[in-house]
Amino acid sequence: MIERVAVPDPAWTAVDHFIDASLLGDDRVLAATLAANAAAGLPDIDVSPAQGQMLHLFARMARARRILEIGTLGGYSTICLARALPDDGMMVTLEIDPHHAAVACANIDAAGLADRVEVRVGTALALLDAMVAAGEGPFDLVFIDADKENGAQYVCAAMALGRPGTTIIVDNVVREGGVLDPASDDPRIIGTRALFEMVGAKPRLSATAVQTVGAKKWDGFLLAIVGPPA
Repeated sequence: MIERVAVPDPAWTAVDHFIDASLLGDDRVLAATLAANAAAGLPDIDVSPAQGQMLHLFARMARARRILEIGTLGGYSTICLARALPDDGMMVTLEIDPHHAAVACANIDAAGLADRVEVRVGTALALLDAMVAAGEGPFDLVFIDADKENGAQYVCAAMALGRPGTTIIVDNVVREGGVLDPASDDPRIIGTRALFEMVGAKPRLSATAVQTVGAKKWDGFLLAIVGPPA
């Protein structure tokens, strides 16, 4: 998700539309999901269609059977990821806002994926602590797209709920270049810089980050794979 501060460069948006038309085509389920989100008053901060397809392909490349998502919103990225699961796969997605969660549940049901997706409502850190305590892992892929202040803690929880080879993806790690500002008082930038510092200091994580531009403006993803224990 990206809270857009300025209007995207028209060329970025045009290229996104070209990618969508050339490689993705029309997707009535995802279009209906966005329409339902808008009708329910949810913010327009879903991943873009191209980014959603990227998440779907990452899940397929990881051969994910168990997926964890932190930050559901209206379920757009949830549907993209859950479509990559095998018939006996499962996905848990965490959402703090009960209204968002209710919209997401309806969208997931309309997409025919309710049998393999569980939406849990509450504060992500508390839900994750309970999952770790219950030994609910391992998950094969974790997508983090929640509040940016707690990104480092979410990655630590993803490691605790993962295994060697688990893929971790964190959205919105460039923040229109704001991540470069060590003097920023924006809690989201402070949290994102802490995320980079923590990931860079973890020997078990092989990681990189990639900048993105497009209809969702200038941002990026952090990608990591969990290695074996030291």
